[in-house]
Amino acid sequence: MSLRQVAATAAAISTAEWVAVALALAYLLLAVRQNIACWSFAALSSGIFLWLFGRAGLPMQSALQAFYIAMAAYGWYSWRGGLVATERARPVVRWPMSRHLAASAVIVIVSVVNARWSESASHPLVPYVDALVAWGSVYTTWLVARKVLENWFYWIVLDVAAAGLYWTQGLYATALLFILYAGIAVQGYRSWRSTMGPFAGTAAT
Repeated sequence: MSLRQVAATAAAISTAEWVAVALALAYLLLAVRQNIACWSFAALSSGIFLWLFGRAGLPMQSALQAFYIAMAAYGWYSWRGGLVATERARPVVRWPMSRHLAASAVIVIVSVVNARWSESASHPLVPYVDALVAWGSVYTTWLVARKVLENWFYWIVLDVAAAGLYWTQGLYATALLFILYAGIAVQGYRSWRSTMGPFAGTAAT
């Protein structure tokens, strides 16, 4: 792709998409730092992306944004201490591998069933990637809200898949954002892991 083509592609990106991308990037950078303000940025960016994905013909991604808005409220509540009032913020924990394997299997099965019910797209893989990214993100967002360390591994895989999906639908700025997300997720894991101490174990909840 020539510089002229790159410039033309950038010029075609809507202001709404650029704003959503900036807000989403702010969310992730704040989440890496375990800053509770991240949830406010998440809600704002999701509101814009809900509209953008609806226009792009990605129904699962659009529905996912509605879930993100609800989870932003829950995430803020959870990070503040939830039902149990404490002076300390929610700590980072780990969940056992068996739980992740079971959840991953359910995500794949639900995604396949969901994709088969979806309308046909320009590419036969689009409904499957759309569903997988959506359902995988639902589970992974729950992990973020519960401050489960392994959420970052899920995001690396999901972000790469999402980048390819958004690029095929002409959402180029969003695709580049998710490539950047994958790199930030690596730093997110390192940052969260460093707060756990050398003898951190798994948590059952």
